[in-house]
Amino acid sequence: MSLELKFNPKTIEHLGVRMYSTLPPALAELVSNSYDADSGEILIEFQEQNGTPVAITVTDNGGGMSLDDIQRKFLVIGRNRRTDEGDRPSPKYGRLATGKKGLGKLALFGLAKKITVDTVKENKRNRFHLNWDQLLASDEVYSPVVDIQDRLVNQDSRTIIQLSDLKRKSSFDLDAIADSLSKIFIVDSRFKITLKNSNGKEVTISNERRYSGIEKQFEWSEADLIKVGSPYFGQLEISLITSATPIPPSSGLRGIALFSRGKLVNAPEYFSDSTSSHFFQYLTGSIKADFIDLLDEDVISTNRQSLNWDHAETAKLREYLSKLISEVGQDWRKRRAAKKEKDVEQVTGIKKENWFKTLPTGVRSDVEAIVKSMGEGEDVSESFAPVVKALYNLVPEYPLLHWRHLHESIREGVSDFYKNQQYGLAADQGAKLYAENLRVISKKDIDGANLASLFSFDLDSTKTIVTKSPLIPVNDLSTVSLKNIQEGQGHLTRGLMTGFRNPMNHSPVSSVVPEIISELDCLNILSLVSYLSKRLDFIKESSKAS
Repeated sequence: MSLELKFNPKTIEHLGVRMYSTLPPALAELVSNSYDADSGEILIEFQEQNGTPVAITVTDNGGGMSLDDIQRKFLVIGRNRRTDEGDRPSPKYGRLATGKKGLGKLALFGLAKKITVDTVKENKRNRFHLNWDQLLASDEVYSPVVDIQDRLVNQDSRTIIQLSDLKRKSSFDLDAIADSLSKIFIVDSRFKITLKNSNGKEVTISNERRYSGIEKQFEWSEADLIKVGSPYFGQLEISLITSATPIPPSSGLRGIALFSRGKLVNAPEYFSDSTSSHFFQYLTGSIKADFIDLLDEDVISTNRQSLNWDHAETAKLREYLSKLISEVGQDWRKRRAAKKEKDVEQVTGIKKENWFKTLPTGVRSDVEAIVKSMGEGEDVSESFAPVVKALYNLVPEYPLLHWRHLHESIREGVSDFYKNQQYGLAADQGAKLYAENLRVISKKDIDGANLASLFSFDLDSTKTIVTKSPLIPVNDLSTVSLKNIQEGQGHLTRGLMTGFRNPMNHSPVSSVVPEIISELDCLNILSLVSYLSKRLDFIKESSKAS
């Protein structure tokens, strides 16, 4: 008694309809068939009537099929073409086949109930029809309807497959279909894939389309990542990209997709169990690993969404990719931090390191800690630069000098001395500027303690009547308090000149700086000079009023 292997037509339903129930994966199988047939181009036309799908027609200019090819190859489910024909380059373009399992043709039944195959090879045309309902009703063997058989024609080789009585009821979105197909293939420059709808709109699939919605920030290739001597040197083609902003999960682009022979074999992922880092929200790209098709075991799932990672070679690959992406994450953080530094400098004009160097020790540590906490996080908001600018306004370069709010008449004149840590000279310059201002206002050529006389006046015994007006009044002297301020201006001026200005003029700077005139002393002296200079504004204000 001989043994027989029988199949139930329901097998086709499980392998075809349910596995390829959505449009892009099913179309991808048709594209793969055309690619493997040595086509230079494929046109997929979507016909609609009043917004309702009617048919899908796929035309390629590949080698076509003879009647024998149809019977022995196309109509055999599960045929492994590489075993039957050998895994060798195609005659025209030197391609290695993407198909392997012989199940892709079942994708046709995932989309339509009626399928017409019209093919020409070596000037012989054959056309046959497949019907889903008749197939299901068949008993182990199904015979397609053939209406053209080996008819001699004066035509180039080609194949046209038309899908009709479609299961899809919603209208076709050409751009969405193109986007999906661009994620399934790494497009060969010698294989043009074009989509066309009933309105005549055409869309060409390209590798650039895959990431057209991504604002690329950084990129890495195998040249950046794989070292000479690595077992994967020359085995992988890498294109990794990080986006300037988080990639939407709905895009289907988060993670790295694996391709073999130009077709997806593993949906985008990170090859790591730890994916909590914000880095993974920005990462996308592809890795082409053609050797996957050459492994001793078929590790590619039927729907080409995942690999069998338990295989010894794929397990090694996964471990390697996990480390590689970890290295990319570290490099991304460095690059991003450097870019943020540059962006902040461009937006704000602030060179952070130069700024930090001017801050006092206690202040510097706090400011650096704030900026670091904002700038080194992976999820830094767009407000980073404005916040740095606001902080800079609060704590500018040389903040101790800034916070004194020195009078404009001395601020610029002392700034360079102070920034060069010449504190004695800075304070001395402030006093000089004040003295010069007094001489300009009074038109008197006097200096030192004698400048105090410019504010003096004579009072009676009650100190309420002015008997002589001062040369430089600092207020209107209308009250006792104001007269006291006037008198104090002279005393403070005398003290400034006697207690500081004269010692500075009669001693080497090295003997009083920094042992006597420290940074804080300098700031205090400048504050006094600033106070006294502010009082002189009364003269200007009075002249404007008059």
